[in-house]
Formats: sequence, structure tokens, C-alpha cells
Amino acid sequence: MSRVLVIGCGGVASVAIQKCCQAGGVFTDLCIASRTKAKCDALAGLLMDRTPVRISTARVDADDVEQVKSLIDHYQPKLVMNIALPYQDLTIMEACLACGVNYMDTANYEPENTEDPGWRAIYEKRRKEAGFSAYFDYSWQWAYHERFEKAGLTALLGCGFDPGVTQAYCAYALKHEFDTIDTIDILDCNGGDHGYPFATNFNPEVNLREVSAPGSYWEDGHWVEVPPMSIHRTYDFEDVGVKDMYLLHHEEIESLVRHIPGIKRIRFFMTFGDSYLNHMKCLENVGMLSTKPVIYEGREVVPIQFLKALLPDPASLGPRTHGKTNIGCIFTGKKDGKEKRYYLYNVCDHQEAYREVGSQAISYTTGVPAMCGALMVLSGKWNAVGVHTVEEFDPDPFMDALTTYGLPWRESRDPVLVE
Repeated sequence: MSRVLVIGCGGVASVAIQKCCQAGGVFTDLCIASRTKAKCDALAGLLMDRTPVRISTARVDADDVEQVKSLIDHYQPKLVMNIALPYQDLTIMEACLACGVNYMDTANYEPENTEDPGWRAIYEKRRKEAGFSAYFDYSWQWAYHERFEKAGLTALLGCGFDPGVTQAYCAYALKHEFDTIDTIDILDCNGGDHGYPFATNFNPEVNLREVSAPGSYWEDGHWVEVPPMSIHRTYDFEDVGVKDMYLLHHEEIESLVRHIPGIKRIRFFMTFGDSYLNHMKCLENVGMLSTKPVIYEGREVVPIQFLKALLPDPASLGPRTHGKTNIGCIFTGKKDGKEKRYYLYNVCDHQEAYREVGSQAISYTTGVPAMCGALMVLSGKWNAVGVHTVEEFDPDPFMDALTTYGLPWRESRDPVLVE
């Protein structure tokens, strides 16, 4: 019997929970918990008659470690799936350690107020030591490795699509396609159209922080940092077409540098349209992306949180989003002494995802891998103790699960390279 506690009930969590219900042979009991219990109750009500999985709900403030510990002690899960906000990763990890429970998440930690003077000092120190200035990075959670290892527990970090599936693709390519990998370009293309002048496809606060941060990539043994959105390329994506894409820092680069031996360069590109970029730049210029509280009419307001309240809820975009995503990795390297290039990727249709689970493809491509990662931990196929990322495990059973539950992979053995 596998009892699982899912913290979070947004778009990604909803997909992951529905997929858990499709794997009732492994997931026998689920507790859905979030700050708004009514959302959990509504989702549970939709699912209870469709699945043999026993579903319960609870209210929890994931910022409060004592509340999370109390819920874990009460429910006694084998695994906590953290599909809440990345600001809550450390709180939930602390609770899991205290209660002796395995942990997983889909996104790396970042403090909620990145303009707090105490955090800025830590940030600047890390920037000098690491050579890049990303807000979202693994260092906070990697610091928990020894504690999880000593407790005999597994913590699986960043098991969404990117990070997550892209790292499994790298492990698969190294295991099956290459003797050595020289370069990796991770390409994240969303060809969907939701019809709004401006909206984000996942949590606006997280999305806008990530995109407005400096870009960085790994090359020849060191980090190269560039201004936000300063490196632009176009690429012709299968089933989507030619799209503009921009180089970002993305956390999986940091772990892949550790685990892909001899890698010479890793870059991450994401597609954006002009409307998105123009809106974002305007919002940034007037201070709406700030995490620093301001006083307005006697009340403290965080600009980016206020903006989040004004923008469309990403979970509401499903019925109006059309088009496809194309996300994958282009590799160059050597096999049997010969130069080789290879593209491993997935194409996901927004409307097909909506028809199946009521969410657009961005939530689908993150929620399905979250369930598949949980499946790996619960089945014992991924069982290394300590804090780990996806590429450290055998990719084969994970990729088989992705195909089974809706994200089959494709490959090209002669891809066009990103110049």
C-alpha cells in the first residue's frame, strides 16, 4: 500500500493527481492538501467515482513547518509530493526529515522576497562563488543531502519537464546514444495561443522572475552570464513551426554540469512572442516585477503578487489554448569514434491535454513527469538515499512511464543545430 500526500492543488498538481489516479495499483491512498481546502474538495469530488484510489483532503499552510509536520504525522504517507510553490520547498523538506518521509518536487527553491537585505548578501556571495546569478538554483536543497542520506530517505528534486524530463533525456542519450556528449541545447517551445494580450502559462510570479533574470550557460569549464534576453535565435520546431527563442539560465544546467562527464557546453532556450516580451519589459520598467513590499494607502503590497492577482489564472487557460509544445534536447558528441548529433523531444497538444485532464499542455507536461517520478520512488526503481536530480537515476523505466501516461518521446538523428 502506498499512501501519498500531495501538497498543492493548482494546474500542475491537478494533472499529477489525476495521473496518480490512473495508476491505482501503486497509488492506493492520496491526501490532497493546500491552503484552500475547497479546491482540494472540488477536485476530490470529481475523481472519487472514477478511481479505486482512496482520496482525502486537508488544509495546510506549506509555509508553516509545524503544520506540515502535523499533517504528515496524521496521514503517515510514504512520499510527499510537493507541487506547491518553490518558496515552500525547504519548509516541506524540513517536515519530511522530521517525520521520516521521502520527498519530491517539481521546481527549485527560491526565497519569496529576493530583495530582502539578508538574502541579497547570500545571493551576492553565491554569485561570486558559482559564477552565475540565477534566483532559482539547487544549492539551497543540495545542502540537505547529508541529512536525507543519514535518515535513509530519498529527496527527488525538479521532476517536472524542464527540469525533470530534459535531464532524463540527457541520461538516456548518454546511456544509449553516445560514448561522450560534447554539447547540449535544451529547447522549450510553447506554440500555444490562449488569445490574451498577456498571460503566463504557469505561476506568474515564478515565470516572470525566471524570465527577467540574467541569462547564463556553461562553456569550457565555466559559467558565462549575459543580460536578460540578450541572446536570440530562431528555430523550426516540428508540429509548431519557426519560433523566436531566447537564452535563459535554467536550473537543470547546474546539475547536468555535475553529472554529464566531459560536457563542453550546455545552453537553455525558451520561445517568446513579441507581445509577451513587450508587456514584460513594460511591467519591469514600472516596478511591477519587484518582490519588495511597498506601502499603498496604509497597506503593504508586493507588486509582483498584486500583478499575479490581476493576470489570468494559468489553470483557466486550458479551454482557450490551442497549438502544441515541443520540448527536448539536441546533443552533439561521439559514438564509436564518430561525430554524432541527436534530438530527443516530446510534442504535446494543448487541446488533447485539456480534453483528458482539463488543463493546458504546460501543466500537463509538468504534472505527468511529477507522477512518473513518484511512481519511480514508490516502486523502488529509484531508491538512492540523499538529495538527487533526475539524471542520476536509470532513465529507462521513467521514460517508459512517460510514454504510458501521455508524454511519448520522439527522436531525430540528424537535427538542425542551434548556431
